[in-house]
Amino acid sequence: MTSTSQATPLASERRRRNRRARPEPVVLSRDEARTYLLGQLALNRPQPKKGAAGVRALLARLRCIQLDPLDTLGTNADLVTLARVDGIAKGDVYRHLLPGHAFEHFAKERCLLPASAFPYYRRQAAETPWWRLGDRLERLAPQVLERVLEEVATRGPVSAAALADHGRVEPLDWDGWKGTPKATSMALEVLWTRCQVVVCGRDPKRYDIPIRALPEHAGAEPGAAFARWALLERVEAAGLLCRAGGPLWSMLHAVRTSDLPDRLIEEGALEEAVIEGSARRYLAPSGFRERRFPRPDARMRLIGPLDPVLWDRRLVAEVFGFDYVWEVYKPAAQRRWGWYVVPLLYRGRFVGRLEGRLVEGALRIDRIWREPGVSLDEEALDAALSRHARACGVEQPVRPAPAL
Repeated sequence: MTSTSQATPLASERRRRNRRARPEPVVLSRDEARTYLLGQLALNRPQPKKGAAGVRALLARLRCIQLDPLDTLGTNADLVTLARVDGIAKGDVYRHLLPGHAFEHFAKERCLLPASAFPYYRRQAAETPWWRLGDRLERLAPQVLERVLEEVATRGPVSAAALADHGRVEPLDWDGWKGTPKATSMALEVLWTRCQVVVCGRDPKRYDIPIRALPEHAGAEPGAAFARWALLERVEAAGLLCRAGGPLWSMLHAVRTSDLPDRLIEEGALEEAVIEGSARRYLAPSGFRERRFPRPDARMRLIGPLDPVLWDRRLVAEVFGFDYVWEVYKPAAQRRWGWYVVPLLYRGRFVGRLEGRLVEGALRIDRIWREPGVSLDEEALDAALSRHARACGVEQPVRPAPAL
């Protein structure tokens, strides 16, 4: 029998041999990386399908759409879909996906995910504690969870406010951010985390049991282990996923430091890539260089602050030459630009940024900045703002003088 002391060097030697056997990283120029990212993330042309079909096809393509509650120019999910799908309005991303076509859970933070992903999350929720679940369970009596689940099963779809009141609990505290003090709402958070209930609508947010909200997928079995499936999905969602870590990995931090990325490269399921002039290494989908995308069109787009093309800010700086920081949570005195500032994408380049808001039945643009050395196309900008105003159901935009 081999002792532990003998096995460890042998295992290390096998890992060294495997590393030597891995293919050399693919080297991309900045132009190649930019062209690939815009095509992979569906920002070169509108989706072929419009309306509800276009939103559903987009979610399948992007793998996830990150959520954020702020509704300044529309929510982030609105901005992501409006930049890519024609024939939709503000709020349609939720109306066209919930229920039946999507559910909410953690991917790159809290996201809308395709219904086909639910079996993987349901199994993972049963096997692994998620998102401070233990802290919530310490505050909740087991019978409260049982009663809330039974009421949702009986009455769903239903909002938290419409459920029976089970008293108060000590709220969670994240560095000054307070969670809910309501036992019913906290119970819903636990049940949602465990995939025992799902979000099936918004305005107000409504919950239901999976068998009703996701009938085609609630009972299906996942086709692979969660970590393997989730990593392949995240690489597709990011286009280029930096191996050094960062917010793009989110709940997959343990996967990043495991041997799984290297194994998938060795198997040919993933490729490793580098960009000229940069030491960073990225994971990319297998055969990504053979993917063909149309050239960027002449439409200017407002890009949501949590759009997947902006997930890796250092990659954006290296490939697009664009420095973007979302300053919404910075104190006013520390902001360089403004509270809710979104980039402007035009012909495959970030050409400027603007700060605006929906207020009093109008789209009001407070400030517009052009990138240094860029001649901002005012006609394309006006068309983009008019298009966004129509999608938001408000008057033509009110904007300041030409860009700063």
